[in-house]
Amino acid sequence: MPDAYHLLLFVLAGWLLNVTPGPDVLYIVTNSLRGGWKSGVVAGLGITAGCFVHIFAAALGMGALLADSETAFTVLKWIGAAYLLWIGGKILLARAAPATTDLQAAALSRPLPSSKEIFLGGFWTNVLNPKVVLFFLAFLPQFISPETTGKTSVFLALGVLFNVNSIPVNAGWAIAAAWMARRPVVQRGMHWLDKLAGSMFIVFGVRLALVDRPGA
Repeated sequence: MPDAYHLLLFVLAGWLLNVTPGPDVLYIVTNSLRGGWKSGVVAGLGITAGCFVHIFAAALGMGALLADSETAFTVLKWIGAAYLLWIGGKILLARAAPATTDLQAAALSRPLPSSKEIFLGGFWTNVLNPKVVLFFLAFLPQFISPETTGKTSVFLALGVLFNVNSIPVNAGWAIAAAWMARRPVVQRGMHWLDKLAGSMFIVFGVRLALVDRPGA
C-alpha cells in the first residue's frame, strides 16, 4: 500500500473526482429532487455498486480488454449511450406534475420509482459506461509503487477505498439536492428542472456515443 502521504493524496484526489458533475451526479441529484434525500442516497449506493464491478473487472483484466479491443469498447459504449438516452427521453416525456408549491403533493400525483428501481438505475448507469473501468485502470496504478508485491491486491484495496470514500460525497449531493427541493422557487420550477435533467442525460449519452477508445 502507499505510504500515509500518498494515501492522503489518493483520498483527496478521489473526493475531488467524485465532486465533479457527470452522469452519476446528475442521477443522484435528479432522484433527490423528485423523491427526497433517501432516493438520492439509494441512487448513490447503486452507482457505488456499479463501481465495484468496474474495479474487479479492471483487476481481472477486463479493463485491458476494453482498452485493447475496439469492438468490445464500442459495443459497451453504445449500450451505455443508449441507456443514458433512454433515461433522458423517459424524463423528458414524463407527464408534468400539477402546478403546486407542495412538493410532496406533487410527488404523490406522479408515481415515483421504487428504491429497487432507483438502485438498479444507478447501477446500470455506471456499469454500462466503459470510461469508468478505463479510469480505474489509468488512475489507481499511479499510487502503486513499481516495487510493490501483490499489485493486484493493492489495486483492489485502493479501488475499494476509492469507492467507500465516494459514499459520503454522493450522500452530500443527495442531501443538498433534497434541501434545494424544499425551496419554493425550486418547487415552482420542478417541471423545468426535470426537462433540464432529461436534456443533460441525452447530452451525456451523445457524448459517450462519440467518445473514442483511448489510444485508438
